[in-house]
Amino acid sequence: MKPVRLHKTVGVKVGSGRDVPGVQIGGGAPVVVQSMTMTDTADARATAAQCIELAEAGSEMVRVTVNLPEAAAAVPEIRQRLLDAGCTAPLIGDFHYNGHLLLTKYPACAQALDKYRINPGNVGTGKRRDEQFATICKVAVDNARPVRIGVNGGSLNQELVVAKMQENTDRNLGKSSEDIINECMVLSAIESTSLAIESGLRKDQIIISCKTSRPRDLIAVYRELARQTDQPLHLGLTEAGMGVKGLVWSASAMGVLLNEGIGDTIRVSLTPRPGGDRREEVYAACELLQALGLRSFAPSVTACPGCGRTTSSTFQELAERIQGYVRDQMPAWKTRYEGVESMTLAVMGCVVNGPGESKAANIGISLPGTGEAPTCPVFIDGEHVRTLRGTYDELAAEFQRLVDDYVSTRYQSRERSHRANQEDSRPDELRSQL
Repeated sequence: MKPVRLHKTVGVKVGSGRDVPGVQIGGGAPVVVQSMTMTDTADARATAAQCIELAEAGSEMVRVTVNLPEAAAAVPEIRQRLLDAGCTAPLIGDFHYNGHLLLTKYPACAQALDKYRINPGNVGTGKRRDEQFATICKVAVDNARPVRIGVNGGSLNQELVVAKMQENTDRNLGKSSEDIINECMVLSAIESTSLAIESGLRKDQIIISCKTSRPRDLIAVYRELARQTDQPLHLGLTEAGMGVKGLVWSASAMGVLLNEGIGDTIRVSLTPRPGGDRREEVYAACELLQALGLRSFAPSVTACPGCGRTTSSTFQELAERIQGYVRDQMPAWKTRYEGVESMTLAVMGCVVNGPGESKAANIGISLPGTGEAPTCPVFIDGEHVRTLRGTYDELAAEFQRLVDDYVSTRYQSRERSHRANQEDSRPDELRSQL
């Protein structure tokens, strides 16, 4: 059952122009996946390469930090490298402390970016905060760019926090410090949105986020945001952490909100291991949306978790190999075949659930468990079509070939579909002559 979209938001277009369609956030559009590079932005070659890598993995928008003059100066080259590579994912600039200076001093940077992220908690203090925030908004107006007002729990406007803490004491309201921080985050986002509109931005140019590192706080904050605004919401647990912890904490918070129809674009902020793969956060975001039935990004692989019946590691190795193969092939498959992202595969380890799960998938294989006959039945769309035998490498190669055959024969070629659509659009008299 698909989640009901309870939070109705205005639509914000990001990245349209430059002969590319752009991406819509909110306004009933599908939830958009985004990620962020971790290269030195001043290194245009490395940053562009990582942007392309993330986009190919499924990131529909990519953010880069713009923290220094050298980084701002490199942004136009990064943009050009993306265009030269055929990468149309919108490029977002992340600004803290000095965004008003960099965007005005480097107009080519402002023009090359598709969206600006502003943290209202660190654009200045006192009167200067509003002035410098307004400066960034005016640059966005001049360049017809949207902005994300990105409030973070760890970098809130301290004057606002102190005032609310004092109010809590003076009026004996009995609020916890967590409650006050959450209230300040929402208040900062709403007030900053009003200031952005006063500075000339339209409602359809503003996205909001209020990120914290605790799942229950994130849920409370976004529920309140959804009650108070119809601006699109960028959803993410900030500083989620590494590995299993980061995945579980992110999914526990964002899964609840997305299932309530709250959230128009998401990022799973995972801390990679040293030398780790930045794409893991993209895969995680895609899997989260796919698990909730909101989007389909890539064929899903169902795999046996293993038990005492599966003392061989063959099913684990085959599942990992097939998962990697699907990810590697998707950039090509999605440009050639319609609907391939909805394909399901199963790699099972014994006779208990193996045949049943394999039959339920589009294509599945049931490997023998400990003590079972050394045969591997293969099921395609519920029918037993082959029985494989052999070494691990032989099984893997043959099953991979069957997957390739299934994709090429069961999913319509986009080129053929495009030709058919062109023919259907011709006048009836012309079609009758062909």
